[in-house]
This record gives sequence, C-alpha cells and structure tokens, in this order.
Amino acid sequence: MHFAEFGVVMLLFLVGLELQPSLLWRLRVPILGLGGLQVVGTSLVVSAIAIAFGLSWQMALAVGMILAMSSTAIVLQTLKEKGLTRTEAGQSAFSVLLFQGIAVIPILAFLPLLAIKSSPSVSLLASQVMLVAAEQPTDSALPPWQQALLVMGVVGGIIVGGRFLMRPVFRLIAATRLREMFTAMALLLVIGIALAMQQVGLSPALGTFVAGVVLADNEYRHELESDIEPFKGLLLGLFFISVGASINFNLLVQQPLLILGLVIALAIAKFGVLFALGRFFRLEMSQSLLFAFALAQGGEFAFVLFSFATQAQVLSPAIAALLVAVVALSMALTPLIYDRQ
Repeated sequence: MHFAEFGVVMLLFLVGLELQPSLLWRLRVPILGLGGLQVVGTSLVVSAIAIAFGLSWQMALAVGMILAMSSTAIVLQTLKEKGLTRTEAGQSAFSVLLFQGIAVIPILAFLPLLAIKSSPSVSLLASQVMLVAAEQPTDSALPPWQQALLVMGVVGGIIVGGRFLMRPVFRLIAATRLREMFTAMALLLVIGIALAMQQVGLSPALGTFVAGVVLADNEYRHELESDIEPFKGLLLGLFFISVGASINFNLLVQQPLLILGLVIALAIAKFGVLFALGRFFRLEMSQSLLFAFALAQGGEFAFVLFSFATQAQVLSPAIAALLVAVVALSMALTPLIYDRQ
C-alpha cells in the first residue's frame, strides 16, 4: 500500500501539470464552497444513518467524516480516460477531491477527541497526530508556531523553486540529450516533494499537485508528463490491487447482505448530497448526475483514517473491519457505475 500510494501522488502531479494557475484561481469558489459543503453535508447525513444503526454519536460522527471521503485515484483516472476532466462535472469533482485531501489533516486531529475511553495512548496519539498523518516518526515534535512556519517554508520553497529554479535545471538536463537523465530528474522531483511534505505533516499528494500547478507553465511539462506516465500507470495498478486485497472476503461471505446493504446506503446517501449540491451550484441536470455518480463511493483515505480511529479507540476493530470492506467494495464497483453512464 505504501508503494501504491505513490500512484496517487504521481496522478495528482500530472493533473497539476494540466492546470494553469489562472484556472485553479477560478476554481477557488467550488473548492471552498462545494468541497466544504460536501464534506460537512455528507458527514452529517452518514452520521445520522450510523446513529440509526445504533452507534454512539462519537462513533457515528467519526464514521460520517471518514466516509465523506471519495477516491481520488479512481475518480480522476476514470474522468481522464473518458475525457470528462474539462466538463463542469469533472472540474467540480476535482474541486471536491482537492478539498477532501486538505480536510484529512484536521479530521486526523479531531478523531482522538471522539475517543470513548480516555487512555495514555489516546493522549499520545493526539499529541502526535500530525506525525501519524505524515506516517513519518520523529524524535521531537515542534511547537505549533514553528510547525506552521516550517509548513509555509516548504510550500513556499516548492512554489519558488518550481517557478525560478527548475527551468534552468531542465534546460541543463535537456542539453545533455540523455532521456534517462530527464526521467531520473522527474522521479526525483516527485518523490522528493512527496517526502518533504510527509516530513512537515501534510499530504504528499497535495504537495505534488501544487508542484504540478507551478510547473504547468514550464516549457518542459510535456516531457515531464511522458516520463512520469508509465510509473503512474504501474503504481496506480498496484494501488487498485491493494484495494481489492484489503477486502475481508471471510466477512463478506459471513455477512453479504449487511455489507451489500451498507454499500448501497453509502452510495445513495453520498449521491443525494452531491446531487443536491450540484443543483444548488447551478450545474445542469446531466452534469449534476455525473458529478454525483462520480463521487458516490468511499476513498483511499478511509483506510488510513479507519486504522487511526481504531488505534485512538474511537471505533472498535470489528466495526472498522466491516466499514473497510464496505469502502473497498464501493471503490471496486465504481468503474462499473461509470460504464453504465
């Protein structure tokens, strides 16, 4: 799964390369408005359903926030394959996915507060939540203001370096006429940014997306796309295999009707919220339907969040295992829904 996550990282880097900064600025309202309302609305609806199933409000709220996430890898890849990225529905779906990637960090910070039982391990996890989010251990945690300065410094360095430093570097590499050098530099750029973002507690995919946007005006972006594309395809394929492998088939055999019912309930709940938001933001009927179908599944962030919620004693292992199977199955069925469109 750790290797497979680089497929999502490279996918967002390539998406960023295709977005001009001016286009991203025009999407600021959908990112904050549409993305924020989707996360809040879906969390509340799913939480209400979870309470109806007998969960406590703490567990229900945790489940609602986690299931509000959608699959960045599946949605963006499918939209790209079908040529729907530039449509209103495609851009709206991208805006929501980008906001979800940002929202994972505060969700990780909030989950330990919902712990049903207080324990030293919960306090430890709460104090180190940003480190867990980065999946990178360290010996000492920085004060919040130093952490904020470090984050701003790394993001600023990515923007400044991508804008002013990478162009002469790529020119120098192009002068060597060695394709392998360009490929190595492209991989070094993506992996280096991903690791740097992990070190400061932010999403690696978000960092590489920012780098892609910064490099969108670079004259060598087409070479970058062609060099990264094979690795992205290979790692995304590994990601989809890991999603299928995460399904507990014993649980699926023991409780098929329950899991199938939860998958359907999740899809209907998310579809209803997404369709209502699409109409509220004045998308056409066909675009609202496409937008709602595109994001009506669980996401890869759910695997990390469910694991963290279990460690923080917010969810029991049995409930987490059940919901992981629901999320994985909903993701596996998403391409079939697209084919029916």
